[in-house]
Amino acid sequence: MFQNLDMFKTAMSMARHAGLKQAITAQNIANADTPQFRARKIANFSDLVPSQQNGFTLKTTHSGHVGNWRDVSVDHIEVRNTEEPNGNGVVLENEILNSVDAKRQHDRALAVYRASLGMFRSALSKQ
Repeated sequence: MFQNLDMFKTAMSMARHAGLKQAITAQNIANADTPQFRARKIANFSDLVPSQQNGFTLKTTHSGHVGNWRDVSVDHIEVRNTEEPNGNGVVLENEILNSVDAKRQHDRALAVYRASLGMFRSALSKQ
């Protein structure tokens, strides 16, 4: 009954996506002065979770994955095509905004997880 709780899976995947986004941003900032470095970015979480009329389903990369669940992976990382004067594609102002966005996304995922956990605790304590 409680083996496939989509709300928890969604919150976990959203938190992982935010962590990967933060890691990519950190790598971009670390290489801001590296000549010919190409800044990388990750697809938005909302692009990985297409909405449908009766809920939503996540895209999968392989039918053998657990529960056909698609976790965020390096498959969704792409190179930005911006050119800066020093020969790389890192814009520090954009990276700062990406970092803030990743933190907000992670906080949102934790809020969803905590709210779901609270609902389950409440439901189980009423029995």
